[in-house]
Amino acid sequence: MVVALLAISVGAAILSGLVTIYYDVPRQMGAQFRNYGANMILVSSGTDTEFDLDAVQDAVSLISGDELVGVTPYRYETVKIHDQPVVAAGTDMNGARTTSPYWHIEGEWPAEGQALVGKTEAEHLGLKVGSTFNVTYSGEGDEEVTDDFGTDMTVSGILETGGSEEDYIYISLDELEEIAGDGSLDIAEVSVSAVKESLNDYADRINNADLGVSARLVKRVTSSESSVLTKLQALVLIVTIVVLVLTMICVATTMTAVVTERRREIGLRKALGASDGSIIGEFMGEGVMLGIIGGILGAVLGFVFAQFISMNVFSSSISFRPLLLPVTVIVSVAVTGLACLSPVRSAIDVDPALVLKGE
Repeated sequence: MVVALLAISVGAAILSGLVTIYYDVPRQMGAQFRNYGANMILVSSGTDTEFDLDAVQDAVSLISGDELVGVTPYRYETVKIHDQPVVAAGTDMNGARTTSPYWHIEGEWPAEGQALVGKTEAEHLGLKVGSTFNVTYSGEGDEEVTDDFGTDMTVSGILETGGSEEDYIYISLDELEEIAGDGSLDIAEVSVSAVKESLNDYADRINNADLGVSARLVKRVTSSESSVLTKLQALVLIVTIVVLVLTMICVATTMTAVVTERRREIGLRKALGASDGSIIGEFMGEGVMLGIIGGILGAVLGFVFAQFISMNVFSSSISFRPLLLPVTVIVSVAVTGLACLSPVRSAIDVDPALVLKGE
């Protein structure tokens, strides 16, 4: 019986733990995928529509605050450094930290009067961390917008991503406006910790809100996230089913051994007039009790198991789901009851004359 209780407890623990992980995986995976960049972009919905910070804020206000990781606006202008044309990206540096955590920076994030230079541009212009350069802006024509001396800036860090981000220099939006004058934004990156269905819902809300902003999903991120999440949840579900089947087999084997050991006792009871119902009630009662105790122990151990997995795989904790306790107990009782059907049938088939022969 101890072996049976142990089997039920282990099975219930794995069931509880894997189910907890199953429902927590979308949040955990979403947090992990946010390390690979934003999964939504905002652009102007038309050529005549003003696309500025106010429009971006109105759009992201439609996204749940619990799921909004960060938003980063970008404005691109061609400037001159060492008399060579370079694309400058004006952005919010704090926002870039949250939406682009994969950026590898040699040096530091820029402060006022500093710039972050992409690796490709740094090599092209011969810039290093600590180098000073002068920025001028000509606008669409040849007339200088900035003064004759331009704007001096210092390189705070070199950006290395292995992508197109290395082709720009990054300064704050305010400083780009001082250099190039007022202007609207070109794009805004939004990082949302949500599954694909929720992202589509948020995009539809923004697009239907008539804010002058168009929301588009970054398919290479959202599709990969959805595919990995689906496969991982399927794997967890399969493992859970296999564990339940193995638990049922273990309990059935153990209860069969119990019935075999108690054949004389069963035969004696039947010889004294015990009904099949009382024998069934005895063994099923033992099975149900094992299921209840094992389910409670398994639910507690399952949370510890899920917490251990979450901390070691995703480096974040999970919250206990109270509803999982009764569900685990009910499933444990059901599995135990099914496992006891065959042993109980063999118990009521015991022939008192045969087992008590010679007594």
